Amino acid sequence: MEDTSTGSESEPRPDRSRNTPDGDEGSPGGETSGNGGEPTVEGGAADDLDELRRRVEEEYDFDDFGPSDMAKMSAEEWDAAFDPDSWITGDRLLERAEAELKSRVARREVFGVLERVRADGEERILVYSDEGYAIVRPTGEVAGQGTVLRDIEPIVALAAMESYDVPEPPDDWSLPHPDTVPQGSGEFGNLMVQVIAVVQVLAGAALLVATFLTDLDTIVAPAMGIVFLLVGLFLFVMVANARLSDRFRSEEYRERLRALREAKERPDFVPVEGGVVDEEQLDE
Repeated sequence: MEDTSTGSESEPRPDRSRNTPDGDEGSPGGETSGNGGEPTVEGGAADDLDELRRRVEEEYDFDDFGPSDMAKMSAEEWDAAFDPDSWITGDRLLERAEAELKSRVARREVFGVLERVRADGEERILVYSDEGYAIVRPTGEVAGQGTVLRDIEPIVALAAMESYDVPEPPDDWSLPHPDTVPQGSGEFGNLMVQVIAVVQVLAGAALLVATFLTDLDTIVAPAMGIVFLLVGLFLFVMVANARLSDRFRSEEYRERLRALREAKERPDFVPVEGGVVDEEQLDE
């Protein structure tokens, strides 16, 4: 099984100090200390790190940080954005991660069942679905497999950041009942497109009728009428396709919810028995 960590190892940071030949105070890029003339940390390296952090903050939206952003980040960018010395760990990390996960489940950004389990005498967070699972350790490490693991890793990374404000989850945060899932969404948008399509069809039909009734000696009117008709028909087809796709996604979502509710126990691939993590199966 795959075992990954939000605090994945990265390349060692370069030594910011540099020995100058004579330890002179006037040596470029460094200062000397009062004992033995040994140079301290270079200001240039610190400036480079600050510049990298500013660039990372501009390039990535940490309020909407996801697996794709994590995959794009280099080791240097990860070190700059997530300083290991400032990470939150322990029970506080589990509480923050749990609150963030509940909020994401409520917003339908994460599909999974959330539980508290134990291993080696300490609590851990378990999130599982029909497509995988993830177990969050107090150290911030995340182990598991499948799409759930890829969804949970960046969420735990955010929860471990002191600067990130974890939202308060709603009281009713759990996955919905299958029967409460609507057939589709965006009906107002579909209605507006239909209205535009009707206008296009009526305009096209009016131009064609006017051409035949008034014997207009021009091809502009019938050509524009045909164009309006084609645009209107295209919009009707687009709305029909959107509704079918919406219904298909809703039905797929309901089926996954039913599968989780009808299951008498966790899926066989989840290494948890009686609320206790099977470490041997987890490390396989």
